[in-house]
Amino acid sequence: MSAIIPFMYGREKIMNDKWIACELHTHTIHSDGQLTLTELAKKAKVFGLRCIALTDHNTISGHSEIQKAQEISGIDIVHGLEWTTFYGHMVAMGITEYVDWRDKGPGDIHKGIEEVHGKGGLVGIAHPYRFGSPMCTGCHWQFDIQDWEDVDYIEVWSEYFPPIDPVNKRAFKLWTDLLNAGYKITAVSGRDWHGDDGGKVAVTYLYNSYSSHDFFDNRVVDALSHHRASVTMGPFLDIKAGMAGSSFMIGDTISIYNDTLSIYIDMDFSVRQGKWALDKRPITITLNSNMGVLYSYSFDKTEQCMKIEAHIATKGVKWVRGELYGSMYDMHTMLAFTNPLFFDLKSN
Repeated sequence: MSAIIPFMYGREKIMNDKWIACELHTHTIHSDGQLTLTELAKKAKVFGLRCIALTDHNTISGHSEIQKAQEISGIDIVHGLEWTTFYGHMVAMGITEYVDWRDKGPGDIHKGIEEVHGKGGLVGIAHPYRFGSPMCTGCHWQFDIQDWEDVDYIEVWSEYFPPIDPVNKRAFKLWTDLLNAGYKITAVSGRDWHGDDGGKVAVTYLYNSYSSHDFFDNRVVDALSHHRASVTMGPFLDIKAGMAGSSFMIGDTISIYNDTLSIYIDMDFSVRQGKWALDKRPITITLNSNMGVLYSYSFDKTEQCMKIEAHIATKGVKWVRGELYGSMYDMHTMLAFTNPLFFDLKSN
């Protein structure tokens, strides 16, 4: 049993300042990018972003420009680095000190991960199934992951119009398989932005639970480590759960519940206006899980903001995420997905 309840934009706005539109994979002239950091940040603001992560290849020399670029552009910038090796590319997010990759071979990536974690950063696997040598040396992930608990996040969407790219579909399946195996790993998009104008790009929304006075890197690290991320080609998608006076958001683990649970799905089509457009065709929202699709509803978009209340059976459910499907640029595809709500099977 389910109900759809539309709300007019402006009367019941879904999106709020807690969710930050981010690009988590960028390059500047400090590696192989086309623009200075300030120029890139200015362009990011035009694209409707509020945050970018500086992840130049094997260097943190651009970190010295972050404060200036933030002040000029009004964009928050996260300190980062992309390890660019023969065996794969790994993003070190939220680090202010250099962590060397040159003594790490395909069998000891966990040493490098430990060093990044020791500096207070997170590690993300960049574009794991992109074509490797000779087209892109090291772009295809070949490091041996012996314990997936060490990996904080995966770029499941990368480059342009990511949901239709076969290599991204493989990365998305890898993430899903890991969720099914019981791992809690965050999924994000990474444009691998070198400064070009481009188009048809995805955005990662991260939830900011910190105050405005906190070091911005801490906010991004906190969101990624708690799986509070929603990825989209356009509309913002969020899911929540509630029961017995308790509420749960993306990334939370639900340990007390009944045989059925109410999931509240929020969609905001007003975000980043003018930066994307949907074809005028029906949209489908699904709740997917380790048990398969638990809920599906198709509708025509009638309002800027819409809410759906869905009731799902919880028996055997390890995780559930929202997925939005529709047509964009004459292609029917996944438009957006959330990271999961997790379930404690010991109570299930």
